[in-house]
Amino acid sequence: MDNLLIQVTGRKRVVLYSPKDATKLYLNGDKSEVLDIDRPDLTKYPKFAEATPFECFLEPGDVLFIPAMWFHNVISLQFGVAVNVFWRHLDMGFYDGKDTYGNKDLVHAARAMQIMDRAIKALEELPEEYKDFYARRVVCKIKDRCFSREDRNSSSGVNGDSTEDE
Repeated sequence: MDNLLIQVTGRKRVVLYSPKDATKLYLNGDKSEVLDIDRPDLTKYPKFAEATPFECFLEPGDVLFIPAMWFHNVISLQFGVAVNVFWRHLDMGFYDGKDTYGNKDLVHAARAMQIMDRAIKALEELPEEYKDFYARRVVCKIKDRCFSREDRNSSSGVNGDSTEDE
């Protein structure tokens, strides 16, 4: 959900990452596996170095708008009090009714991820060269149906790799 982070007392450092950097953040559910964004293990998480951080510092009285799907890392620099205000801007049918803070994927996206997990499992049963061929076809189909023309034509593919051989 969209979120207003209101700093009442104390100070915070906030680092935001665009949803377009999702392929570089090593996501596991709604969290990134990269825990230390200032000293990431680039051997384990090499694409993280390509993600673009947007950093700010919140002082008492500051309000930061955090759009839905923007990943954020918040570090308290001193003891403080902050208030979050979340709101839904899509039809209620898109949200999990038990997700108070908007951390879960939208219902339709969660269903798509489950279907994708089953598709990956099915592809893994194929011999290597067939798996590679059909996986590329699936990626192309997703790109053609789900990404804007600009994203499909950019030099960066769905997984952040060059699209020359896709």
